[in-house]
Amino acid sequence: MSIAAQGWVVFLLIGLVAGFLASLIVGGGGLISCLVSGVIGAFVGGFLFQYFGISLGIENALVVEIIHATVGAIVVVLLARLIV
Repeated sequence: MSIAAQGWVVFLLIGLVAGFLASLIVGGGGLISCLVSGVIGAFVGGFLFQYFGISLGIENALVVEIIHATVGAIVVVLLARLIV
């Protein structure tokens, strides 16, 4: 497996974990909805944390990415509920 493929797999796994955690916090659906909300949430969370200049002070990059993606997924799910 190439480095690029491994990066995509890790990105999708982070999105899945973040979507699952967000579904535990705000309630949610199945596997696909967790994956979609987590992947979109990764982008939203990364943007929000960078825009507001929030640093968690955690040295483990994987944990930081999961937290960013989870917060973003929560935002995405709550916004989706307001729209639908």
